[in-house]
Amino acid sequence: CYLLEDGLYFDTSTVSDYGRLARSNDDAGESRIDPVAGKRHPQDFAIWRTSAPGEMRQMEWESPWGRGAPGWHLECSVMSQKYLGPQFDIHTGGIDHREIHHPNEIAQNQAHSCSTDSGARMWMHNNFLVDRSGKMSKSSGEFLRVQLLIDKGYYPLAYRLMCLQAHYRSELEFSWDGLGAALTRLKRLVMAAAPARDAEPAGPTDRRLTDLLAKFDAAISDDLNTPVALTLLEEAAAMKKIDAGQKRATLAAMDAVLGLDLLTIERADLRVRPKTATITADEIEATLARRKEARAAKDFSASDALRDELIAAGVEVMDGDPLGWDWRLEA
Repeated sequence: CYLLEDGLYFDTSTVSDYGRLARSNDDAGESRIDPVAGKRHPQDFAIWRTSAPGEMRQMEWESPWGRGAPGWHLECSVMSQKYLGPQFDIHTGGIDHREIHHPNEIAQNQAHSCSTDSGARMWMHNNFLVDRSGKMSKSSGEFLRVQLLIDKGYYPLAYRLMCLQAHYRSELEFSWDGLGAALTRLKRLVMAAAPARDAEPAGPTDRRLTDLLAKFDAAISDDLNTPVALTLLEEAAAMKKIDAGQKRATLAAMDAVLGLDLLTIERADLRVRPKTATITADEIEATLARRKEARAAKDFSASDALRDELIAAGVEVMDGDPLGWDWRLEA
C-alpha cells in the first residue's frame, strides 16, 4: 500500500494474478473509476479514504492515515471474514462486480491472509434483469418491487419462476407478458403436483423417478442449470400411474432446490386480487351464484349479462373449472 493525499491505496502490481477473476490484467474495465492524481496504476484502489479538510462524513473514524472511512471494497472483505470466516464456499454478486469490486476484494483477502486464498472457493456472478419498455423508473414512480407484482395481481413466486427459466449468467428481459406466462406455468405445476400433496412421502425406488432425480442433480451441478431443472420438475409432476408417495418425495427434493412451494400452495393461493380491482371475491362468488341460477332456469340472456358484468370488472369466468374464476391481469 502507499499513501496519497486523499487516502491509502492498494498497489495491485504486487498481486501477480490480479484481475484473473475478470480474465483481465490490464486497464480494461477501469473506465468506470475516476482518475486520481498520484496513483501508480489505474487499477489501484483505496483501502482508506481520508476526509478532506472541512469535510464531515456521516461515518468516519480516526486512523494512522488520518480521519476518514474504509474503502467500500474493504468493507465487504471485513464483513465476510467476520461472519463467514477467511475462506467460505460461495461468494455471489452482480456481473458488474466481476471486473473491479471482486478482484479488489480478492487482492485484499490475499494480502491480509498472506496466502493465495481468494476468500471464497467459488465466485458466481448473475447477469442483469433488464426492462426495455422504458415504463419503469423511479421518476415515473413505478419500478420493479415485490409489492408492485402483488398490487398488479401476480403471485410473487411467478417472478421467481420467471428468473429460474433463464440461466443466472444470461441476461433476462422483464416484461409483464413474460411474467404472465411464468404465472401460467406455475399454475400448471401446482395443479400437477396437487394429487401427490397429501400422500405419505416414500423414498423413490421407481426407476423413472430415480432417473429424473439423477438428471436433476446433474443439471443443478452443471453451473446451476435451472432451465433444464425446471423441465425435469415438470416431467416428474406430470408423471401418471406412479406411487403418490414416491412422486411427492421426488417433487419435494426438486422443490427444495428451486423454492416454488409446490407442495404447500394451492391453486387458489395464486389468485391475487389486483390493487385496482373494483369488486371483492365475495361479490364475485355471489354474482356467479346468481348466474348459475339463471342458467339453471335457462335464462341465458341474464346469464350472459352477469358474465359480461364480471368481465367488465376484470374477472375471468371459467365454466367447467373447479376454481370457477380468476382475475384478468393486465400489465
